[in-house]
Amino acid sequence: MTRATIIPFGPYHYALEEPIMFKLKVLGEKIVDVDIKIGHAHRGIEYLMEKKRFEDCIRLAERVCAICTQPHSECFTMGVEKIVKIDPPERAKYIRTIVFELNRIESHLLILGLTAHLMGFDTVFMHLWAFRETIMQILEDITGNRVQYAITAIGGVRRDLSEKQISRALKSLDELEKSINSVKEILEKDKTIRMRAREVGYLSKQDALKLNVVGPVARASGIDFDIRKRDPYLVYNEIDFDVIVLDEGDSWARTLVRLLEVLESLKILKIAFKNLPKGDIRSEYDEIPAGEVTSRVEAPRGELLYHIRTTGHITPERVKIRTPTIPNLISAKPILVGGTLADAPVSIGSLDPCISCTNRVMIIDLKSGKSKFVRW
Repeated sequence: MTRATIIPFGPYHYALEEPIMFKLKVLGEKIVDVDIKIGHAHRGIEYLMEKKRFEDCIRLAERVCAICTQPHSECFTMGVEKIVKIDPPERAKYIRTIVFELNRIESHLLILGLTAHLMGFDTVFMHLWAFRETIMQILEDITGNRVQYAITAIGGVRRDLSEKQISRALKSLDELEKSINSVKEILEKDKTIRMRAREVGYLSKQDALKLNVVGPVARASGIDFDIRKRDPYLVYNEIDFDVIVLDEGDSWARTLVRLLEVLESLKILKIAFKNLPKGDIRSEYDEIPAGEVTSRVEAPRGELLYHIRTTGHITPERVKIRTPTIPNLISAKPILVGGTLADAPVSIGSLDPCISCTNRVMIIDLKSGKSKFVRW
């Protein structure tokens, strides 16, 4: 009888540069079991937020994840605005939506490029990252920054947009749309990509529902769920766009969903830029009262939650963050089991995991049943 072998995959693996460990149990080339180990990175952001003023917490929230920085600052700010009962001006909402969707494109193009690299298709990888540079340049032009944008403020935004900036952005987006469509044709028809991703890393709709996966991972398995449609925020209820849903449930579908979402984001951006209303960019407020709220947004990886509790002090009493990688990571086991060792990098990459923003620790006293969060 053949004995199973344990293959360590990560942390800091050449095909998975994330602080996480997948212990793959294999018989020959077939994966028969997976043990997932997280806990290599604790940065203490939730704890630090209890020590910072609210405006400083926005900048700290941006640093939870450098790839989906705007969703974090937006989700935190929305929560505080609900407690204060303040509504940002329409122009500010449009600007925040614009930066949000630019960030979505930037994040999707990053993982799409990395997925192509994991498939051994470095030409597509380089093209996609060149397209991503176009988005980075637009973000730098309108926010002054390429990574953390520092544009969101309680009650609005910190920067306005000029007509020249809008004109430059629209011109770049038109060119980018043509480029993305050319890659879409490759993704849909290229034999190499189809062989490396079709029927690889399958996640059924039933398993996706049972595991509560979110974002592109859920939508690639036939689940029509997007916070922008189900619980609209900013100006998403004023802009017509489609939620991309596929039924294949494999690595190819999870990749294609993101590419098609880039095209939808381009549609949203063009409408937002062209319909940007005139007016103020920030509403004033006196102080932040005591309150408790949960806010959520559709980050590039899926549903992002912030739970905020305030006491009327200049700092939050508690901030709890649940990132979309947490539920999506659980699906790695059914996705990997039954596949081959060679398919593991593509299958894991198709989940778009972000591990440094995921680690949370809860200690449970088995005798009393009480739990305690440890926030390093």
